[in-house]
Amino acid sequence: MLLIMATISILLFAVFDTDQFKKRIAVSELGAFGVATLSETDYQAWLETKGLNEPFMKRYVEWVANTAKGRLGWSIEKNTDVGALLGARLLKTAELAVAVFLIMVPLSLILGVLAGMNEGSRLDRVISVGAVVSTSIPEIATAVLLTVVLALGLGLVPAKSAMVGGFSVREMVLPVLTLLIYDVGYVVRMTRASMAEVMTSHYIRTAVLKGLPHHRVIVKHALRNALIVPFTLIFLQLNWLLSQVVVVEVFFQYNGFGRLLFDAAVFGDIAVLQAATLVAVFVAVMSQLLSDIGYLVLNPRLRAA
Repeated sequence: MLLIMATISILLFAVFDTDQFKKRIAVSELGAFGVATLSETDYQAWLETKGLNEPFMKRYVEWVANTAKGRLGWSIEKNTDVGALLGARLLKTAELAVAVFLIMVPLSLILGVLAGMNEGSRLDRVISVGAVVSTSIPEIATAVLLTVVLALGLGLVPAKSAMVGGFSVREMVLPVLTLLIYDVGYVVRMTRASMAEVMTSHYIRTAVLKGLPHHRVIVKHALRNALIVPFTLIFLQLNWLLSQVVVVEVFFQYNGFGRLLFDAAVFGDIAVLQAATLVAVFVAVMSQLLSDIGYLVLNPRLRAA
């Protein structure tokens, strides 16, 4: 994790250290007209005052030190401290993620186990087809369909989730459903495949031939091994969810991490882009680490080895 974060931080700083992005910083602060009227000498003087002409490694080390202390810079667009802004937006996205996971985990595991236990049956086909369809529809298409049906058609929930008047459960419905429909289908398919494989294994056949009750074979022998892969996969959903929320939050005007990242990219808010990208990479490597640890904890054969 440390090696990946160090490598990404160097690449990230190098990308934003190019002349193109230095010009974007100047435009964000001085305006396009102001930069256009600057002479080359005045522009170089401005770079000097901002410390952007210092050696690369010196500025990189200072940036890493400030980042480690939580000093992530100043947002030109929002006119506020990046650390405080990023923390507030991450908390909003965390609320969305918790709601999605609380529904996704039990629902997807139950459906996947039922499909895997009854491989080839009508129930299995219905669940499998539903899972494939849900994962085949892009989030933006799902968001449009849900908005048209539930908000504009039936009027059950608001079409947008800006939450101007404070937290609202009704405004959370559409973003949560949009993320849930895609994520549930993927975990259901993995759970179904794992359960179907376990049900055909030798130790399950042996337990059945010994005359053990069916429910005991499923609960004590099959489930424990079948759920190893789905549980480790669920940790990886943290990484995928962070990328999916960009589309969902922008569409529903939900003020979370995804919308912050989108607004910063459109406006050219370099400090926010740097900090948000580092957070995204950290979540990615952390989800991989949690997945590996979870797999080790759940699989006794690996612990023995």
